[in-house]
Amino acid sequence: MSYHTHMPVKPIQISIDADLLRRIDEHPEARERGRSSFIRSAIELYLKVKDRKRLEAQILAAYGGQADALADETKDLIEAQSWPLE
Repeated sequence: MSYHTHMPVKPIQISIDADLLRRIDEHPEARERGRSSFIRSAIELYLKVKDRKRLEAQILAAYGGQADALADETKDLIEAQSWPLE
């Protein structure tokens, strides 16, 4: 995951337990790019995963219980795209 350094940043202060800080400091990416960049990337990834899970839940809620109806709708199309059996 890349972080664009030209983006404006705002310094904040957070508390992290000693074990987590040690794990961050031992990580090669944190050593190479620095703690702040590493933590920004981790938060970005976390938020993307959360957004994706929320979207998947919305899709499931919208289409949940409709598997049979959707299968019936697409049956002809799927059969038309199938390789002919000899």
